[in-house]
Amino acid sequence: MNVLLPMLILSTSLLPAVLTFFIPDDRHGTRNALSLGGAVLKLGLVAFMLSEVANGAIYETRFEFAPGLEFLLRVDALSLLFLTLSAVLWFLTNIYAIAYFGKKPELSRFFGFFSLCVAATTGIALSGTLISFFIFFELLTLSTWPLVVHKRNETSFAAGRAYLAYAMPASAVLLAAIVWLESAVGPVAFTEDVDFSSLDDTSLRIIFAMFIVGLGVKAALIPLHGWLPLAMVAPAPVSALLHAVAVVKAGAFGIMRITFDVFGIDRLDDLGITTPLAILAAATILWGSIQALFQDNIKKLLAYSTISQVSYIILGIALGGPYAVIGGLVHLVHQGLMKITLFFCAGAFDEQAGVTLIDELNGLGGRMPWTASCFTVGVLGMIGLPPTAGFVTKIYLGVGALQSNAEWVLVVLVASTLLNAAYFLPLIYRIWICDSAKDEQPVEPSILLTGPAVVTASASLVAGMMAGSAFSPLGWATLIAERGYLP
Repeated sequence: MNVLLPMLILSTSLLPAVLTFFIPDDRHGTRNALSLGGAVLKLGLVAFMLSEVANGAIYETRFEFAPGLEFLLRVDALSLLFLTLSAVLWFLTNIYAIAYFGKKPELSRFFGFFSLCVAATTGIALSGTLISFFIFFELLTLSTWPLVVHKRNETSFAAGRAYLAYAMPASAVLLAAIVWLESAVGPVAFTEDVDFSSLDDTSLRIIFAMFIVGLGVKAALIPLHGWLPLAMVAPAPVSALLHAVAVVKAGAFGIMRITFDVFGIDRLDDLGITTPLAILAAATILWGSIQALFQDNIKKLLAYSTISQVSYIILGIALGGPYAVIGGLVHLVHQGLMKITLFFCAGAFDEQAGVTLIDELNGLGGRMPWTASCFTVGVLGMIGLPPTAGFVTKIYLGVGALQSNAEWVLVVLVASTLLNAAYFLPLIYRIWICDSAKDEQPVEPSILLTGPAVVTASASLVAGMMAGSAFSPLGWATLIAERGYLP
């Protein structure tokens, strides 16, 4: 069972992906049952492993697919953090997508690539070697491009071209970094200490910088972020997947693995790399928020918010102090819950009320009270107000900054919070206070479209209010940190 479980978890999304491509478009029930069945099975397996891994269990599938190249899938505490987020949000996004699309044409193609994208994300979470990670990282690029261009109009294809224009060169840089590193030190597994004695400090700095470039496109670090706002032409379920479950999280998770499990935070600190990485993350946090101030499209505003928010994860990693590391780890989950709530709601605003622009939000709270309430919870979490999950993240990053003698980070956190409030609170004002210029008839969507947002909004509140629980996201992040990720 220890050997089979990682492959079984991967197959829960990979097998539905392959089979869905062969299901006729008019077989909606079959396709939906297959996709939801895989999601439910994955949730069950993840739930089983949570208690086992908490008690120290590790599950591995490994084999050599070429001389000296080992394929390794491994379930440990860090992979399970990302895997749990992926499993829960895949299930909810499945329900949302089924309700969002209804019986529109070409959905077998959409749900096939949708499940393949989640399979790639699962592989990234489970990868135990650099080579395994790279395989799934590239599969993620190939499976998300068809989702970005799903509408197949000129705007969508332009966004798809921009995505590949950023992603493919970054992949080449990432592969070059892996080849350079492994040609000097041998195959790199995340489970083993790497002997860097054959590389000088300058080479190590360059290799790490190449990893940041290769992973930074998907993590949307500036100046590698330009594809993300353009990708907002994709349907709302795709936007939710890109921002909360798959692409940007895969980039941030990859930086975690490289920092903690390849180089080690102490070695990076000795090389003088951690401070520049923290500055890059801080600059991305502020720049993304500033750009969000000038957007009139709701989804583009959320895209720039993602650029800002994901870099909280990288900031915590770079600071390296105990609280900062825990804050960065837990924000992987917190940001996912809050951001997917906002995209669920934005999609419902568009689908039910035809609202895509900020100045069209006036009075929407009275017409879509459940959706508007979930959107409000997501906004308050992004600002970082108690008792939301976002508040917990910012407290831990603030304390972690003091532990690391990086008081300047407090200025960044305060500034980003004020900027978050400056671009988000006007939306809430319009939704709840301003009078609507449109027909005042209620347009609340069906429970299948509203329900996922209610669940994720509630989860972001529970994650903040129950942060002290051992099985809260914060409790699990603390467990990960205590198992070797603290200096």
